[in-house]
Amino acid sequence: MKIDPTSSKDLSAQIAAAIRDAIVSGAMPVDERLPSEAELAEQFDVSRSTVREALKRLAAQSLIRTQRGATGGAFVNRLRYADAYSQQITTSTLLLSMNAVSFETACEARYALERACAPLSASRRTPDHLATMRVEIHRQGQPGLTDEAFCASDVAFHRALVDGAGNPVLSYQLAGAVEAMQPLMNMITFTARSRERIIALHGGIADAIEAQDGGAADAALVELAEYTVELARSVFEARAVKG
Repeated sequence: MKIDPTSSKDLSAQIAAAIRDAIVSGAMPVDERLPSEAELAEQFDVSRSTVREALKRLAAQSLIRTQRGATGGAFVNRLRYADAYSQQITTSTLLLSMNAVSFETACEARYALERACAPLSASRRTPDHLATMRVEIHRQGQPGLTDEAFCASDVAFHRALVDGAGNPVLSYQLAGAVEAMQPLMNMITFTARSRERIIALHGGIADAIEAQDGGAADAALVELAEYTVELARSVFEARAVKG
């Protein structure tokens, strides 16, 4: 593992990148203990505080974990998809909020990804996935349900559809699409949407998944995507008139 002390890039970032690359390549396997701070400082010819900052960066990425005690230290972590969901959601939310991504572009990406899951979910969903979808549809129809609760239920419904595909890589990739994009879409469209129509579309999706009809599930998602874009356009047009 090497760094370039003449580079303008922060030394702690370089050290973190070097260790990360060693972990990704398998040179440092899961559960292996990293050298001590003093050893790393000597190896990279930097201060211990610089090494400490590099280790903090790696811990923030869940690449290492620290243990106290005589047998403690920093160890290569076994990163799991579920553990990385929150980071994926945060990154997706920031990308959407900090960059000039149009609603239609975000919507196109979000539903294209989910539609890839529909046929897989139709053939692989478990009774628990289907039960979650039905429970959320029922919850969405409850009188007095707040917009925030409806949004949370909407996310849970689509999360169950995605997880029903039985593919952890797809579930991870769609964590940002569903749990970051969906709330942002709901924030824009909630004033114009018809809960009854959304519930009906959700029901159609669930019926198709239960019948193991991937084509029908895909068609229902297409209809939901078109309705979402239609809602957004009406909201933006109304804002333009007021503005």
